[in-house]
Amino acid sequence: MLSRVAANLYWFSRYLRRAENLARLVNVGSQLQLDLPRSMRFAWRPLIETLGAADEFDRLHPPGEKQPDEAGVIRFLLVDPENPQSLHEVVRQARELQRSVRETLPQDCWIAINDLYLYIEASTDRAGSRRYRQEFLDRVIDSCLRVSALLTANVSRDIGFQFLRLGTAIEQADMTSRIIDTAAAGLIQPRSEEDAEAFREMQWMSVLQCLAAYQMYRRHLRQRVSAELALQFLLKDRQFPRSVLFCLTRIQGILPLMPARRPVQLALNRVLGSVFDADPARVLQTGPSVFMDRLQVELDALDGALRQSYFPN
Repeated sequence: MLSRVAANLYWFSRYLRRAENLARLVNVGSQLQLDLPRSMRFAWRPLIETLGAADEFDRLHPPGEKQPDEAGVIRFLLVDPENPQSLHEVVRQARELQRSVRETLPQDCWIAINDLYLYIEASTDRAGSRRYRQEFLDRVIDSCLRVSALLTANVSRDIGFQFLRLGTAIEQADMTSRIIDTAAAGLIQPRSEEDAEAFREMQWMSVLQCLAAYQMYRRHLRQRVSAELALQFLLKDRQFPRSVLFCLTRIQGILPLMPARRPVQLALNRVLGSVFDADPARVLQTGPSVFMDRLQVELDALDGALRQSYFPN
């Protein structure tokens, strides 16, 4: 397989999973905001920082100027063409990559991703409206899941499929760490510490719901949601497909099916070691953002090793 094709398959699967997680993140943030009493304020800034779009947001909306309202922030996250991390741009990039490898993937995948892009293009006004936002985000999530299902059901298990799986696994591990980081940064801004304690459980519940993990958390742990148990589940559960450890273990299982590359294995071993050694109680005590930042750096190093080893040009 040409390295160009391998790179496009890898990044197509990454952008597809990124679009799904971005829609889930905004969706749960919107729902959490509706559940809060008027005495509590919902902070959108952590979502912007989670997606790596803070610099672009500050460029478009300098701190000295009037800041956009909720609809403006949602538009920036979902459909703003000037934000390269927006949902619109992520789906557009996935569509362009799919176009370049149309002969490699089933035609139904191209039809589905093209339909999603055209839907987003035609729905920019609906995305910012509270009335239609839920419908818009549900459609995006369902479309991403449909493409993922088509890839799983209809693609031959050759080397190209392994690059698709690699992209999906590393993107999900990265997005899970970023979504955890969002909760740690504080989506809810209370008036007092007593209020903060009361709504901390709600905040971690929203993180589980964002990752479609709440039902599995309750099924396996059979306990009320707490920060430590939620962090343990999302970081180290071996059976939940969106946990960081599950994604890394999947990568570990894929590598033997591909040409051996020592730098990739070393980078994977480093990030696996960090997750294995993580103590959720200590991570919470020192601040989850510190650990998540380090984890994202190690995942970025793994991504760099993959790109340098398999498609260096």
